[in-house]
Amino acid sequence: MKAKVGMLSLGCPRNLVDSEMLLGRLNLKGHPIVDINKADIALINTCAFIEEAKKESIEAILDLIELKNEGKLKKIIVYGCLAQRYKDTLRKKLPEVDAFIGKISLNQSLSRFPITPEHFAYLKICEGCLNACSFCIIPKIKGKFVSLKPNFILNEVGRFNRAGLSELNVVGQDITGYGADLGGRVNLASLIRQIVKEAKSIHWIRLLYLNPNRITDELLGLIKNEPKICKYIDLPVQHINDRILKLMNRNITKKDIMKIIDNIRKTIPQVALRTSIIVGFPSETDKEFKELLKFIKEVGFERLGAFSYSAEEGTPACNFKGQISKKMKSERLNAVMLAQQAISARVNQKFLGKTLEVLVDEEDNGRYLGRTQFDAPEVDGLVYVKSSGKLRPGEFVKVKINDTLEYDFVGEVE
Repeated sequence: MKAKVGMLSLGCPRNLVDSEMLLGRLNLKGHPIVDINKADIALINTCAFIEEAKKESIEAILDLIELKNEGKLKKIIVYGCLAQRYKDTLRKKLPEVDAFIGKISLNQSLSRFPITPEHFAYLKICEGCLNACSFCIIPKIKGKFVSLKPNFILNEVGRFNRAGLSELNVVGQDITGYGADLGGRVNLASLIRQIVKEAKSIHWIRLLYLNPNRITDELLGLIKNEPKICKYIDLPVQHINDRILKLMNRNITKKDIMKIIDNIRKTIPQVALRTSIIVGFPSETDKEFKELLKFIKEVGFERLGAFSYSAEEGTPACNFKGQISKKMKSERLNAVMLAQQAISARVNQKFLGKTLEVLVDEEDNGRYLGRTQFDAPEVDGLVYVKSSGKLRPGEFVKVKINDTLEYDFVGEVE
């Protein structure tokens, strides 16, 4: 019998897709896929996007080394972003690891071993990034932008459709760039139309990571008019001050961002807008931060993730003057999250007494945890569902909201 393999997948959903592809290949070769505590070989797919992610990856590797030293593991293989960036250093510092493997080429085969719950999945449609943001190391790790071929993507969708999937999440570093390297024959909107046709029994299709510069009226019209597509737009703006946006090399202005947001909300009135914000970018002044905070409060994003700037070696911003202290970054981050907490509570209160469609994710101590179309898995809010009958993961139910929390809903099946 071949060695049993366990996987620890860290970081973003794009990493998770890579992990599933790798496990699929190994499974086809006869390796049983098991929980990492029962494995002979431990694979760890690492993240190195920001300092916090690097620390999490290192801590996870050290935990596996401890298991190996106790004789519970035979081999440890580290791959992904951390290995790609720091392979030589890691080899010297962590000799207990058997192999460090960096970037793995896109495997356009259908061998995939799922490690998400059975009812939802991530579909990666591109790799690499078209942008050159001054704070981001991803283009150096992942390389040039590559769109997966439409026929491969549609085969994947067909397989998910036959498996009875409830929700499909379309991901990539920047999915709005899809087709830019395919000679103009296809773009994101035309691809999504094909995905919708192929996903006959899939109820929700969610689009994640839309660059503000490339959101077209065609795409917005499709999101508005296609019932399967969640009315949820993930629009990372990062900042709003023009000087900071220029330093970030975002190729967009405050005026542009406000126009895009206004257009989205006019086109899709019921939309949930999610964004990502960076605080404490080098040389960010108090006045510029207050401008950002004011923008967040005025726009009232339904969902928001905020991060302290992380100086990543190899990026232009790492060498910028005026690096902000850790204390100040922390204070600014807390101010943003406090503001968003109040916004989210206010947004949620509007749904009190209303009935929403909820996707059941899991059972938890006699009640169920689910999500609305306005909440992506693992990053957004939950619905705590009470039901007199038995529910199963992947089922859609109508839930009357009888209480709202800062980020979550509480309701009962009608």
